[in-house]
Amino acid sequence: MMQGEFYGRLKESFRQVLETYHLEQVPVLVTCRALSPEEAIGTTRRKDFPILTGQEVMLQAQVGNGRGQVFTSSPSMFEGTLDEILDIDLVSDASGRSLFIASMNAVMQDLGLCTDTVHCRSDGPENCAADMRGFLDSKYSDRQRIGLVGYQPSLLEMLSKSGRSVRVLDLNPANIGELRYGIRVEDGTSERDSLVSWADLILCTGSTVCNGSIVLYLDVPVDVLFFGISLSGTAALMNLPRVCFAERYENP
Repeated sequence: MMQGEFYGRLKESFRQVLETYHLEQVPVLVTCRALSPEEAIGTTRRKDFPILTGQEVMLQAQVGNGRGQVFTSSPSMFEGTLDEILDIDLVSDASGRSLFIASMNAVMQDLGLCTDTVHCRSDGPENCAADMRGFLDSKYSDRQRIGLVGYQPSLLEMLSKSGRSVRVLDLNPANIGELRYGIRVEDGTSERDSLVSWADLILCTGSTVCNGSIVLYLDVPVDVLFFGISLSGTAALMNLPRVCFAERYENP
């Protein structure tokens, strides 16, 4: 699927939600801002999360009582209406795309149409990794070649100790080629096809919906399970498989 088709369908699905709940003409205030690392994930045991190393920023949108967060490398500030959010070009405007996704997540969470829109904090990432281990052992016990798309340290360490074969891809040049938890980080662009052919399950970060690479992991001949907060609203609207345990460990 091409980016234009994917984001076109996503925008139209969100527009229908606004129409269904009669929000399309309501002047809803959308406030987006970048969170500090402390606000975003608290004080964590490990210090190599992308948000702590300056590789990503967490953007938060507030709509009504709903909060929506996304990880992005293209943050921007915004105050306006949902009509303005719907006018964003999701294909060519990377910063605008993150604003759209965060705002959509906030609206969807406020309406009760999706969950896990706010990142777990402090010990949460370690607990989430343990939960993911249990989930994989229960639902995917027969999958022994796991591809991790997106460097998520707590998940990678868990997978490295799971007894499965693991490969990890990332787009950040600072990570590519580095040995992390005994596994060499591979180039997320050049090694994508190799990973898809090798893996019998791919765990893909939901942040791919912000950088546009999500379309590379749709309609592939291997099961893809998305994880994390960024994809919360998109997964609900586009019927994408997603797992996230953030609400168990979120601190207000």
